[in-house]
Amino acid sequence: MTHPVMKAYLSALSTHTGPGMAPLPLAACTDMLGLDGLGLLLSRNDHPAELVQSHGERTAALEDLQQVQGQGPSLDAAHHGTLLLLPDVAHLTADRWPGLPAAIEALDVHAVFSFPLRIGVIALGVLTGHRTRPGPLDTDQLADAVGLADTLAQIVITAAVRPEPARIALLDEPGLHFAEVHQATGMLAAQLDIRSDQALIRLRAHAFSHGRPLLDVARDVLARRLHLDRNDTPPS
Repeated sequence: MTHPVMKAYLSALSTHTGPGMAPLPLAACTDMLGLDGLGLLLSRNDHPAELVQSHGERTAALEDLQQVQGQGPSLDAAHHGTLLLLPDVAHLTADRWPGLPAAIEALDVHAVFSFPLRIGVIALGVLTGHRTRPGPLDTDQLADAVGLADTLAQIVITAAVRPEPARIALLDEPGLHFAEVHQATGMLAAQLDIRSDQALIRLRAHAFSHGRPLLDVARDVLARRLHLDRNDTPPS
């Protein structure tokens, strides 16, 4: 049975007529789902999904880690539209995401659940939750999370295809968590005269090799505290 508060919010999302989406109460959703953190990632114009809202002290770090490594449950769920339930990160093998399980556990995250936002073949993003203890979601929690992800997908696609769409705050907000990563990528691409994807690989490689969050590296590049040149060849 859907949690009463979740049911009320799903209804509010479906009937919201104002600009953009009804504000997402991630703190309340996190509690209702029995999680320690929850992050909403949305895709724009076929770009990889990026964090737009989060709750929980480890959520941003978990998503940043996946951005640095270019792999993980959030990225896979968003890209492939596949539900990923990982009730115990310790049971993951290194074959799927080499080096990632141990890094996730180092954040004191021991269970991850990624719910894709998808309409047909259109990938819109992902809703990813985590726990600091291992264990599966119960039946009601799973139903609530799936219902929330499905409703968010419907709202996002409806707003996107309006004839004269109002600004969608979640998609157009300049304060997106990884907006500075995009800016640093563009700056580095221009400086080195390389493609944006190659510039992003260099940023990721530097963050990975120095054990730093990708966002921190991007900010250093933007502030000109960090200078990467053509000799900073990323690992093959």
